[in-house]
Amino acid sequence: RVRDLGAFQGVRTNQLTGYGIVVGLPGTGDDNLEYLTQAMRGVSGRMGLQLPPGVSPGLKNAAAVMITADLPAFAKPGQRIDVTVSTIGKAKSLRGGALIMTPLYGADGQIYAMAQGNLAVGGLGISAKDGSQLTVNVPTVGRIAEGASVERAVATGFDGGTTLRWNLFAADFLTAPRV
Repeated sequence: RVRDLGAFQGVRTNQLTGYGIVVGLPGTGDDNLEYLTQAMRGVSGRMGLQLPPGVSPGLKNAAAVMITADLPAFAKPGQRIDVTVSTIGKAKSLRGGALIMTPLYGADGQIYAMAQGNLAVGGLGISAKDGSQLTVNVPTVGRIAEGASVERAVATGFDGGTTLRWNLFAADFLTAPRV
């Protein structure tokens, strides 16, 4: 039985996303936004620290973020991939921040990678007491080179197939036997 290459699923880059928290910001974070407060309660709970009810932590040094990454075709567990981190609240800058360990999900809702690390931010923003401001590039977006570890491979179907059909770009009688 011959299978066409188009029958295989997952032989492409897959997009991953996650919701996380960046900490260690020098007062440029989100402050007391409700979704950041809830996220910090969840993170502190995983660390064994329970915040008392009604206590709203001052979070000016933290920011709620969305994390995105591209999972390459044929990525294997343990492989490292780059991630992009973007603010979703009122944070002014991610410079100096570190992403707390965050799962990255595929479109199917499964965890495919775990991201964490220190951010490299290419932009900066400054403001003076008189209200003047200067922003260069985008200080609310950062990258973490090799900031995620692949936890699960995407099934491609190549391991279960018995036949593979090649469609040569420059087909000739010399190239076909060489392949």
